[in-house]
Amino acid sequence: MFVLLRRRVFRQAVACLLLFLAGMLAGGYLADRPPLAVLVGRAKRLLPIYSVETQERKVALSFDATWGAQYTPRILEILRQHSVKTTFFLTNIWLEKYPDVAKKIAAEGHEIGLHSATHPHFTSLSEEEMERELRENHRLVEEITGYRPELFRPPFGDYNDTVIRVVQRLGYKAIQWDVDSLDWQEHLSADDIYRRVVEGIKPGSIVLFHNNGRYTADVLGPLLEKLKADGYQVVPVSELLIKGDYYVDHAGVQRPAL
Repeated sequence: MFVLLRRRVFRQAVACLLLFLAGMLAGGYLADRPPLAVLVGRAKRLLPIYSVETQERKVALSFDATWGAQYTPRILEILRQHSVKTTFFLTNIWLEKYPDVAKKIAAEGHEIGLHSATHPHFTSLSEEEMERELRENHRLVEEITGYRPELFRPPFGDYNDTVIRVVQRLGYKAIQWDVDSLDWQEHLSADDIYRRVVEGIKPGSIVLFHNNGRYTADVLGPLLEKLKADGYQVVPVSELLIKGDYYVDHAGVQRPAL
């Protein structure tokens, strides 16, 4: 008897909840909220996009630029030879030193994203300071290259809920990575970096490189050949992203809203 009563109470509670949601929708109270599927599947904390759920064998390669440009011309040459477009996240520190290289990146048809003005830890900034970093970065990217960026990668991969909220409020998507090449670590060889990427990559992956990694260019050619042989298409990050309604799950995977 007690079990039957408990089931009846549960069914009544569910029915009341559904009636309540229907009323809210009818009254327009949820008009500006995400779809229910998004609310149910979303992580408890706000996350950037680490990778994308996709059935297609597509991946994105990305390059962060803050220090140096010694190897960038060769990277661009290899990408051109393989007819591949990627995404470069640029700081103002780098843009001010290498404007001609930045123009070359844009002229080659690569996507440009924001990486901040001064490369700070964003979680140590006030919201006003975050906005200033983003607006100044956007201004200089557009001034030098003519490109209007829509993506942002936090320096050091450093973020919290406040960072993501500010980024989204300004109309950008926060982008992380699920495959870290660690190409900035001097003790890693080209073979080490290549193996890390090949072993970690999967459909929907976003790979992190740096434009001035010592062995990045050495790895890039063989990697692109391997990806092509395995049936992968390399695209800019924005082309990999889901265009319709979506949510970001607890692991940072961008998934379509149901």
